[in-house]
Amino acid sequence: MTVETRRSALADRLQQQQQFIRPNRPVVAGRLVRVVGLTLEATGLSAAIGQTCSVDTFDGELLAEVVGFAQDRIFLMPKDDITGVIPGARVTPLNDYLGVPLTMALLGRVIDGAGNPLDGKGPVRSTEFAKQKKNPINPLNRRPVKQPLDVGVRAINSIITVGKGQRMGLFAGSGVGKSVLLGMMTRGTAADVIVVGLVGERGREVKEFIDEILGEAGRQRSVVVAAPADVSPLMRLKGCETAVQIAEYFRDQGLDVLLLLDSITRYAQAQREIALAVGEPPATKGYPPSVFAKLPALVERAGNGGEGQGSITAFYTVLSEGDDLQDPIADAARAILDGHIVLSRQLADSGHFPAIDIERSISRVMPAVTSMEHQKLARAVKQLYASFSQSKDLISIGAYVKGSDPMLDQAITLMPKINRFLQQGMTDVVPYDECLSGLNTLLPANRSF
Repeated sequence: MTVETRRSALADRLQQQQQFIRPNRPVVAGRLVRVVGLTLEATGLSAAIGQTCSVDTFDGELLAEVVGFAQDRIFLMPKDDITGVIPGARVTPLNDYLGVPLTMALLGRVIDGAGNPLDGKGPVRSTEFAKQKKNPINPLNRRPVKQPLDVGVRAINSIITVGKGQRMGLFAGSGVGKSVLLGMMTRGTAADVIVVGLVGERGREVKEFIDEILGEAGRQRSVVVAAPADVSPLMRLKGCETAVQIAEYFRDQGLDVLLLLDSITRYAQAQREIALAVGEPPATKGYPPSVFAKLPALVERAGNGGEGQGSITAFYTVLSEGDDLQDPIADAARAILDGHIVLSRQLADSGHFPAIDIERSISRVMPAVTSMEHQKLARAVKQLYASFSQSKDLISIGAYVKGSDPMLDQAITLMPKINRFLQQGMTDVVPYDECLSGLNTLLPANRSF
């Protein structure tokens, strides 16, 4: 989007918002005194943490958000490129800047982290706008997770069943098919609305996800929030938070929402950039403490609502650097989520897609949303899979003697059938009931395990 287009969109949104604003406290403007990297420092203004300010530039204005202060200095993080910023520029707090528009008209649209349209379809008209922070739901008012959610993926529906209102992590390294799996879920899910947050991705991948993976049919009931890698860390941070705000809006309308955030690791990295820039000390692997405070605050906003509200079933992708699941962000995410799906590079390299490692994946709410028979079948498949995986090297070199382990004998016989069951084409959609029928016929009736 060009500078002129951004300014036009901003002016249009400010004009929309003005008619819904009542006069606020007096505006106390200040002056820009220092720019270091992406951090702006101003003095003389009165602004609160999280408030949006306008900074005069050589060719217009720049929006920035207050992220900290020290004595009389206010630290701001820009929402756009800082080209054209001049010394002593006027910095004005915007009491009338309300944020992201919330409306059913968002369906089928692609917006950035600030709510500006990226799809060339004109402004998003709304009479309601997102607050900077939504009050959390009382945990005692949340409905428990009791119903399964059909995501159209056989391996997930049958072995790692997801419930409406569950928060799942999708742990994967680069290039193992996480974006393709997200696209499969958008096409096959039974949710009413899909909200996709693409944060820190390459611009090319954003376009490919929308046009090829999501498709025209999936886009009609979806909202895409895109904050690619070349935008400021503040906009990457806002990309995740905006996606969650929009999902909360649809949940409050009584709809079931599927929220896909790719990725929560980029969210943590954006917060790390901001925190280090304003002087917060680094802790684990350079991540400051605020990162580990923001992660649960973001995740806890998803889930089931109260009576009369819908649900947000969320999938957060977690980038495992070097396929290391002990990365600080991966470890912190695993502790606060309701389960995790691990994508295996070894399976992806062997042509097994989706490359879901069912041995290392788990859904913590599966016992609450499935029957006892379903759980027994899923457990039996995982046991066979694990038995074969642990003895694969012995089998490949011919060191295993048939009859030494009855379960391993069954695993050797059934693994080709199990692998075919777990694989699925990227455009195929397998309904939940069909997945259960396939699981029932997968194992022999006279099994001894």
